[in-house]
Amino acid sequence: MLALIGLLGGFITGISPCIIPVLPVILFSGGMQSAREARSTDAAADAGATAPAGGGVATAVAARPRAVSRWRPYLVIAGIVVSFTLMTLLGSLLLSLLGLPQDVLRWAGIVVLALIGVGLIVPVVQHVLEKPFQRIPQLQTGRLQGFPLGLALGAVYVPCAGPVLAAITVAGSTGRIGADTVVLTVSFAIGAALPLLFFALAGRGLAERIAAFRRRQGAIRVVSGALMLALALGLVLDVPARLQRLVPDYTAAIQDAIAGDERVQEAIAIGGLETDENRDLDLCDPGATELQECGTAPSIRGIESWFNTPGDTPIDLADLRGQVVLVDFWAYSCINCQRSAPHVNAWYDAYRDAGLQVIGVHSPEYAFEKERDNVVAGAAALGIEYPVAIDNRLATWTSYRNAYWPARYLIDAEGVVRNVHFGEGGYAEGERMLRELLEQADPAVALPAPTEVADATPDNASVTPESYLGTTKVQNFGGDERYSTQTEAFRLPAEQARDTFALEGAWRLETQFATPRGDEARIRLEYRGREVRMVLAGSGTVVASVDGQRVELEVRGTPRSYPLLAGESSREGTIEVTVPEGVEAYSFTFG
Repeated sequence: MLALIGLLGGFITGISPCIIPVLPVILFSGGMQSAREARSTDAAADAGATAPAGGGVATAVAARPRAVSRWRPYLVIAGIVVSFTLMTLLGSLLLSLLGLPQDVLRWAGIVVLALIGVGLIVPVVQHVLEKPFQRIPQLQTGRLQGFPLGLALGAVYVPCAGPVLAAITVAGSTGRIGADTVVLTVSFAIGAALPLLFFALAGRGLAERIAAFRRRQGAIRVVSGALMLALALGLVLDVPARLQRLVPDYTAAIQDAIAGDERVQEAIAIGGLETDENRDLDLCDPGATELQECGTAPSIRGIESWFNTPGDTPIDLADLRGQVVLVDFWAYSCINCQRSAPHVNAWYDAYRDAGLQVIGVHSPEYAFEKERDNVVAGAAALGIEYPVAIDNRLATWTSYRNAYWPARYLIDAEGVVRNVHFGEGGYAEGERMLRELLEQADPAVALPAPTEVADATPDNASVTPESYLGTTKVQNFGGDERYSTQTEAFRLPAEQARDTFALEGAWRLETQFATPRGDEARIRLEYRGREVRMVLAGSGTVVASVDGQRVELEVRGTPRSYPLLAGESSREGTIEVTVPEGVEAYSFTFG
């Protein structure tokens, strides 16, 4: 099932507009260069025509052109499959371990692509590049020709987003790479590469059927090299992305159908989540108000760093036997977590001397939440003093099979999970169960009076759900356009549904935020609730009309939450926000 889903998802991606930028390179270098020559003398003459003046080594190399492998199209595609698979599953983890920027492999691919292009145009350069590999017989005989090119293309080729690719990316970033994930990734890569192979073979067939192409293999080499250089330069200048935005996404309807299929969603849920360590978590009902037994708590793993511990040293759950432990998953910009934090803080202050240990696992929802300084500042702003583990790779999040911000896992003194709660609320019941476990651990314990923190959890039936503006997690968009990176111009709809937002003007949509392309652009929000906040970053003055009342927000620096409305009671209305150039809008949150 997974292999079939991967092949289908990859194939749809392989025929989508994002494939266009690499097609010329595939057609010429992957296909036409492997055409069977009419006469060896023609090929030699063409190769000699491209040799530089001056003789020497370069002339010798050009005069004895290497035979081009008939396997070249397959080798180029194989290189793409291998490179894409390794980049997607292991690239992010490897770069994180080495402390390197996340785009270093892409830049390496661009450099390799440019060097291969120069080598095809100037044989002496190719000779210099091949010197370190002269001891590899396969390269000298032409058996692996095209594979290095495929590796470079796989590193720079960015497929269009879709549900299958999203599942693969998340699995790779979490480090939970099981057999299912590998099957899904490889099958997706093969599916995406099949249309490319078709074009490569079509290019070879065209070259073999037209005499002019057969006689001018040297010229084809030069054109192939020029196309590679053009692609490399275009990638540096972001030209392929601009080109893709000009072409309608004719596969959108198919992608949407896949995304909405429950069987597909169930199959591509983050692979490898269920393990022997966490399988019993299914025994816990997240809505339970009584203690249950749900197996030994999974370990806290893959943590980038800790704070609020002596010397920022890590904590091992195994060392906490005899204590009651509350593991709280949160993210500092999440308004639901902000409302939950006072309750967890109060429990920590009241019960830590009675045997309670709270561990906050900060699992980022946005890229900016991966910055340690931002997390530390966010914790301080919320008054969090208990130990916090920064789970940037979502390793512990995945180990606990979590999917919510916030989420609480209550663990008894024997290390067994006794209660799981997703989202806000349930504080009175949660504290009652916490006190029960403390008394079980130490029957002689003297517990303080229950804490008294007002429950500010909103009634979801009367509050607009959180609305994200990034393309990977867009929710509640009420405009008429397709919400995609390829859409640049937006217009407010004549009628807009409640609990939705719509855009006006020229916008650039990124994976996690939206920002104006020109001087400014507008957002209209139809909301319900007593509190509305907006996560913003950058620099500029955001002006909003909140039910006719003017509100100005001075945005400076990294993303954080800014208040638009803070009322005494819930209401519904319209907010129009004017966002200037240089400001990034991430989401709306409600209370």
